[in-house]
Amino acid sequence: MDIRSEYLNFFASKGHQIIPSAPLVPDDDSLLFTNAGMVPFKSIFTGAVPRPTPPIRTSCQTCIRAGGKHNDLDNVGYTARHHTFFEMLGNFSFGEYFKEQAIAYAWEFITEILKLPKDKLYVTVHEKDDKAYEFWARHIARERIYRFGDHDNFWAMGDTGPCGPCSEIFYDQGEEHFHSPEDYMGGDGDRFLEIWNLVFMQYERSKDGKLSPLPKPSIDTGMGLERVTAIKEGKFSNYDSSLFMPLIDEVAKLCGRPYVYESGASYRVIADHIRSVVFLLAQGTNFNREGRGYVLRRILRRAVRHGYLLGIKEPFMYRLVDKVCELMGGHYAYLNEKKEAVKEQIKLEEERFFATLANGIELFNEELARTKEIFSGEVAFKLYDTYGFPLDLTADMLREKNLRVDEAKFDALMSEQRQIAKAAWKGSGDKNVRGDFKALLEKFGENKFSGYEELSRTSKVLALLNEDFAEVDELKAGDIGWAMFDVTPFYAQSGGQTGDSGEVESIADVFDTQKFYGLNLSHLRLNRNLKIGDIVGLKVSEEREQIARHHSATHLLHAALRAVLGAHIAQAGSLVEADRLRFDFSHPKALSDEELAKIEEFVNNAVCKGCAAKTEIMDIDDAKNSGAIALFGEKYGSKVRVVSFGEISKELCGGIHVRNLSEIGSFFIVKESGVSAGVRRIEAVCSRAALNLALQNRAKLAEISAELKGIEPLRAIEKLKDEIRSLKDQIKHASSSHALAFLNVGDTKLCVASVESGDIKTMIDEFKNSHEKAAIMLMQVGADGKISIAAGVKNAPIKAGEWVKLVAQILGGGGGGRDDFATAGGKDVLKIEEAIKEAISYAKGKI
Repeated sequence: MDIRSEYLNFFASKGHQIIPSAPLVPDDDSLLFTNAGMVPFKSIFTGAVPRPTPPIRTSCQTCIRAGGKHNDLDNVGYTARHHTFFEMLGNFSFGEYFKEQAIAYAWEFITEILKLPKDKLYVTVHEKDDKAYEFWARHIARERIYRFGDHDNFWAMGDTGPCGPCSEIFYDQGEEHFHSPEDYMGGDGDRFLEIWNLVFMQYERSKDGKLSPLPKPSIDTGMGLERVTAIKEGKFSNYDSSLFMPLIDEVAKLCGRPYVYESGASYRVIADHIRSVVFLLAQGTNFNREGRGYVLRRILRRAVRHGYLLGIKEPFMYRLVDKVCELMGGHYAYLNEKKEAVKEQIKLEEERFFATLANGIELFNEELARTKEIFSGEVAFKLYDTYGFPLDLTADMLREKNLRVDEAKFDALMSEQRQIAKAAWKGSGDKNVRGDFKALLEKFGENKFSGYEELSRTSKVLALLNEDFAEVDELKAGDIGWAMFDVTPFYAQSGGQTGDSGEVESIADVFDTQKFYGLNLSHLRLNRNLKIGDIVGLKVSEEREQIARHHSATHLLHAALRAVLGAHIAQAGSLVEADRLRFDFSHPKALSDEELAKIEEFVNNAVCKGCAAKTEIMDIDDAKNSGAIALFGEKYGSKVRVVSFGEISKELCGGIHVRNLSEIGSFFIVKESGVSAGVRRIEAVCSRAALNLALQNRAKLAEISAELKGIEPLRAIEKLKDEIRSLKDQIKHASSSHALAFLNVGDTKLCVASVESGDIKTMIDEFKNSHEKAAIMLMQVGADGKISIAAGVKNAPIKAGEWVKLVAQILGGGGGGRDDFATAGGKDVLKIEEAIKEAISYAKGKI
């Protein structure tokens, strides 16, 4: 039975619109990941935006709870129900139907579609929710309805905002299988398993705790697919169901050991974690040291460590990707599209971790032997910082020994490190601000954008907001604020393209344009007063033309990357401005000079073809079926705009583009670099910016030629190489001339020399072994022109560390070490003779 499809089809038959699963990275800066089915509808429930049409929806939402407030990571693998990744089935009503119908739908689906036995079902309601109690009594015996208080049956989105009582549906897994004192309705045992929660959002909670009835009460429900699947298959653990056992069987093959539930926590951890890793990577999250990328990394590394416990000492997680795609790719088609790229990213990350895993575990075991109750926070931080062990991985290893880590010390060291090198992550999507845009949306709807066809027009001021996004009737000269026009040619920042600038003619400068819940608002600096209702002239800056050229060049670059590197390339971010473009993409390694040249050539050849741009409005499915590239996580409606340039490029895009590729002019790649593990970045310029770059490079070349006194630069370089080779020969000669610079200083043998060949550390050891009292320093120039310095002291009043440090400074380097032996490096080979003299002088003064 395909429970996922049965659920969606059931509610579709009741008039609900089926909504695809929203991205795991939510359009909400306050959340690390989408952790519940209602997250995509949060702005509707909070009243920030009006309710949609139709006002009833259903979805199967992918969720992750592995960081932030909702973090189940520590329990995964050790309980029957906890997961980092899970699927939440839900039906939602935004002021359309309420308790009576929600309860009826739930009962019908559970008993007639799932056909769960009625004598195994129980429900709970809030102790004061008499209506819910009576509605349930129409379907189930009253003795099976339990009343509980706020702790169990009241749901709130936060300390303030929409909230209300809830009703939970439980399934009795059988008294004969559970014997804990907590195995009763309302207890903490596993006998009575919650499978569905119906939230009745009927109140608004104010800051003082007062509950006020909502004018349009709503429904938010959630049913765990993993739990229901296990129940339907007669399993007492989610991991024993068909959703996980194929993965667990694959793990058993990889480690060569049969899976036994009682001792199989590591198998379950791996089976759970691979789902999270695959979905996050396929949706564009990448391994990183911060934010979501760090959570992704620690999930993978926790799984790898559990594989290590099973005896798997080489990368293996990437081998499980095929099975995940086989199990889930039918419903989530993008998994199959991204499969090969995901496998490569996982393998590379595993190789990085395996390179340090053994050493990290050795350090862990050394400290473990010294630990009685609390594991050192300093060592835990070293495991994190040097060996890549997330804190919860160390805590997980200690948990098996019934020990804990000094988290306070770890946090202090982490805070210290972050002050040195601080980074931050931000969510995607519309801007999150304090303003309430619901009133504007209800009053005006989304204002019209006319910038595809025109760069100037006359428009009416519909609304004005101050800097704090509070609505005002007027903005005065000198103010900074926001304006909403009925029709606007200003493009709001979206899809990587920067927002338009320009002017409200004779009144204000427009220095940015942004989108808030679909509203196109221009950021203004007022030169004269502006009022609601004014009719004004709007004019987009000439920079728009350059932005359009860089945007179209970005599409060509995307096509070039796929043509040169492969179809696994997926956009991971972009920025389009008037004088540059930046494009981030998934790829496991740095690009070669040859690859960069091919990409640059591809784009310039496409420009030369001069294809006209073509834009079409299509149904989303038709657009994807036509081969148009869509970006995962981008918000698309049922109708989409498709931009294509001949057979070269075809993408879903709402941005501004050139009319013909020839307008782009020249295209130059300026830089290729790494952003994070598995993500590369290309920065490039075109059009006017490309011309400026060419002119700058020509000027630099002329300056170089002038400095070389007219000698052709390549010939000058060859001449310099010859001079360098001659200097190296001189240095070698100088080195050999000092090879026997040995002195007797009192009863101490002193040797300071530059040697041409041999291992200077071995020479020092032999010298020290040959003399009772010795001080020796040797220098050696490598093939790369760098100087190695080493010093050894035996029974002499010289500290080797201080000695080499002094000499290294003369040679333009640094170093140090122990009192009896130290090393350093230098780079100024022309000062070796001076360094030798100074080293001898220093030693004589100490002996």
